[in-house]
Order: sequence, then C-alpha cells, then structure tokens
Amino acid sequence: MIVLGASEALSQQTEVASPDAKSQSSLAEQLAAKAAGFAETAPPQLRQAFSKGVDIVRATGIEQSAKQVGDMAVDAKLVGWDGKMVQLSDMWKESPIVLMWYRGGWCPYCNIQLNAMQRSLNEIEGAGAKLVVLTPELPEKAKETAEANNLGIVALHDEKNAVADDYGILFDLPKPILPIYRDKLKMGTYNGHSKMELPLSATYVIDQSGKITYAFLDADYKNRAEPAEVIAAVKTVSGN
Repeated sequence: MIVLGASEALSQQTEVASPDAKSQSSLAEQLAAKAAGFAETAPPQLRQAFSKGVDIVRATGIEQSAKQVGDMAVDAKLVGWDGKMVQLSDMWKESPIVLMWYRGGWCPYCNIQLNAMQRSLNEIEGAGAKLVVLTPELPEKAKETAEANNLGIVALHDEKNAVADDYGILFDLPKPILPIYRDKLKMGTYNGHSKMELPLSATYVIDQSGKITYAFLDADYKNRAEPAEVIAAVKTVSGN
C-alpha cells in the first residue's frame, strides 16, 4: 500500500461524525470485519485464489508506477448515470476534488466504501472539496448501485477504464481469479465489454491547479482510503 502527501492527513485520526451506527467504526474496521467474515466462510481454495491475485497485482509495481503526489491530474469528459456530462478540469478549477474509483456494485468492499464516503460527504464539502466518483460499470448499473445503497453520489462512467489507464491504476485480472470475475460475478455485463481489467480502488486529492496532492494506492482491494484522512488532506489544500 502507498499513501502519499498531505502529512497532516496521515496524523489526523478523528472519526467523522454521523448518527449512523456504522460511523462509530472506521472504514478500515468495517472492511476488516467484511474480510474476516469471508475468511471464515469461504472455501480455502477461494481464499487462496484471491490472496494470490493480490500478490500478482502488487508484484507488477502498479502502486509505484501509477500517478503519484506531485504529478498533474489527467483531464477527461465523462457522463454520469444521471446523463450529465462532466469535465474534470472544470471541477478542480472551481475547488479541489476528491477523485475516487470504485470497481462495481458487485463488490461488497466498494459498497462499504461508498456508504462511508456518503456519510462523510458533508465533511468533505465543508473542508472545501467536491467528491468525484469514477467507475467502469455502465451508467445504468451505477444508478442501480446508488439506489441499492441509498446514495446521493452520482458516479461517472469511466468507459473501458480509459481514465484509470491514464492514471496508471488499471491492471489485467490475474489468472487465479479471472474465472470468478468473468463467470460468477459476470463483470462483463456490468461494464458492457469483455475486457477483464479493473482499476485499483484509488483515491486522489487534486488541487485547483490540477496537481495531485494526496494519493491512496493499494493492490489489495480490501483496503481503501480512510474518509478522515481524505478530509484532512483536503484541508491542507483548501486551508479550511
């Protein structure tokens, strides 16, 4: 795992306040609980396949080769599930943005993260940033994901993972887990194409000049950027 930039973000560990009971535990704790449940119930062969898959992705060096703190962000024009077009540079020129990828509504870890970010949305915006969520799944699937999780977040469609590729966070699914995503999870029906690729569940903070000031990159899909750290990273950029 690589988390870079906004050193104040890494030292701030205060929990984001919310009346929701889940907000009493960190995102990391919620994800760990989900992983523990899987470890207890999944067949050993399945656990080993996923573990091997993470090792293979990490061995590619993707965490180091992806866009890092200090790099310039990549611009793109994308459509949300609401049908509206968004130019990323227009958004970051107005205010810093939190740019976050989720893999798809089929991913329970992504849904946990989306819910955590939804609960933190007021704090993110109060810190002076906009949350921008990208996903390879089709707009209609992203809408289903939002509705299933009672989200107010409009995800932008990263068609065929083009933007993820530009950020260097795109990887081919390793052979040990490829059949699971292709045949069991039916990832192709979510993404609208047959390429078996996924982005890291990366999170960036981008300032108004288009520079990356915070980067969370982890080859392990079970690990995600903690909302409190993201909010602290935003504050170092916005001055709030």
